Amino acid sequence: MYRTRILPIMIGVAILALVVPMTLMTWLSWRQAAHVAQAQLQESADRALQRADRSYGQALVALQAMQRVTLPPCSRQHVRQMQAKVVTTSSVDQISYFREGRMRCSSWGQADPADAAVQWAAPDHTTADGAALQLDVEPRAAYGRRMLSLRLGDYDALMDPGHFIDVIGMHDVHAAIATPDGRLIAQQTLPDQELLASLLRNPRSGMDDRTLFASARSESWLAIVTTPRISRRTVFEQQFWVFFPLSLALAIASVAGIAWMSQRHHSMQGELVLALQRNELYVAYQPIIELKTGICVGAEALIRWQRSDGSEVRPDLFIPMAEEGELVETITDLVIDRVIADMRSLLVEDRSAHIAINLAPDDMITGRALKVIAGKLAGTGIANQQIWLEATERGFMDIERARAVITAARHSGHAVAIDDFGVGYSNLQYLQQLPLDALKIDKSFIDAIGTDSATSPVTGHIIDMAKTLGLFVVAEGVETEAQLAYLHGRQVEFGQGWLFSKALRSEEFITFHQRRRALYGSAREDMQNPLRG
Repeated sequence: MYRTRILPIMIGVAILALVVPMTLMTWLSWRQAAHVAQAQLQESADRALQRADRSYGQALVALQAMQRVTLPPCSRQHVRQMQAKVVTTSSVDQISYFREGRMRCSSWGQADPADAAVQWAAPDHTTADGAALQLDVEPRAAYGRRMLSLRLGDYDALMDPGHFIDVIGMHDVHAAIATPDGRLIAQQTLPDQELLASLLRNPRSGMDDRTLFASARSESWLAIVTTPRISRRTVFEQQFWVFFPLSLALAIASVAGIAWMSQRHHSMQGELVLALQRNELYVAYQPIIELKTGICVGAEALIRWQRSDGSEVRPDLFIPMAEEGELVETITDLVIDRVIADMRSLLVEDRSAHIAINLAPDDMITGRALKVIAGKLAGTGIANQQIWLEATERGFMDIERARAVITAARHSGHAVAIDDFGVGYSNLQYLQQLPLDALKIDKSFIDAIGTDSATSPVTGHIIDMAKTLGLFVVAEGVETEAQLAYLHGRQVEFGQGWLFSKALRSEEFITFHQRRRALYGSAREDMQNPLRG
């Protein structure tokens, strides 16, 4: 039954162990691809800006040099000087000399009547260097395209706008150059003109449904570059194969770890079955002390597992495993048998003594353990009142069934206590609705006594609540005199913990019990179970 339940779970976990790293890797790859693609696009924007600055700077240097020329204007030497500057300045196609706002000559030679009619127009933009920039100029020379005019002093340089965007970058990247206020100078025919217009108005970097875009700005220029988002897919594929070995290693490690844990779990499950067959499980007895008198009134029976090599397996490891593997009923029956075998003589001789047996949550719902206890106590001479029953808060979640079982247990003479109170649901409702006899405060609340812990005040509230409901209180894990003094002050009836004794083997407990009786008071054969008044 357990294996049929756990197998699908393990398969599901194994699938998750494969899927999660691969999904994470895919997400990381896509995220990294976006980062890389955006970084590459931003680099292209920066390069376009640098290219525009370089083209502009070359033209500006040429114009500044011409300003310093002292040759007679439009003389043969003057024209040759302008031609030389055009040849040595890659971004300039023509230099012209103006006087009184009209062209007089150019690097092509003397101005003809038509050229002489060319006048300077109002600039579209003035650079930080004081140069006037005019966009979309139609030159007299047959360049076959509109030009960009840069004017400084008496000279004008015509430039092909393509020089500004002649950038070698990523595949399928389109660039545009504009003035800082968004006036377009040149573009490589960006596919989305609406996006370009938006970026000219509001320069930014990012992406939309179809396009990645980036911008860069200087005092003189604004560069905008775009690329289709499909280019990100190429980067994603590159990043995927970077992350794939790591994700595969993580997936394999996860599956291997789950397989190892599953094997170990099943191995320990099988080991527990063998331990039951080999009688490796035994019962230890944690003394319960009546705090008012110091007398040992009984003990809590605790199941323990000691392997054949002498090593101990912690109960918090094998008890949950027993519950999962449906072995808990076998262990409960074993505890009942051992308690009767170990403590029969003591319980028959001392009617005031009791042994508390822990019941699994299922036992508090089905009541199976009550029938087992009744059958095993028959003919032993042990009174039902000498067997206390304890269950954790999980055992009382089904209030109706738990109430029926508790009522039956108390009718048979057993006292019923809620164990480890405070660490579970701590529902006041079931304390009020269930006919309990005692409440055992969990060790964590006893540890908090006298400290600055947030749970420190809770201990007193639990004690007061128990007394209001008419329940006896057992403090678990008492380890210091300060804790004992606090519990005395709050009139807590019983305590157990290492301040009194650790859990003992049966022979050791009997000796301990008798010694406490001799030390703190004579045995009271007629003493009633304190839970019965």
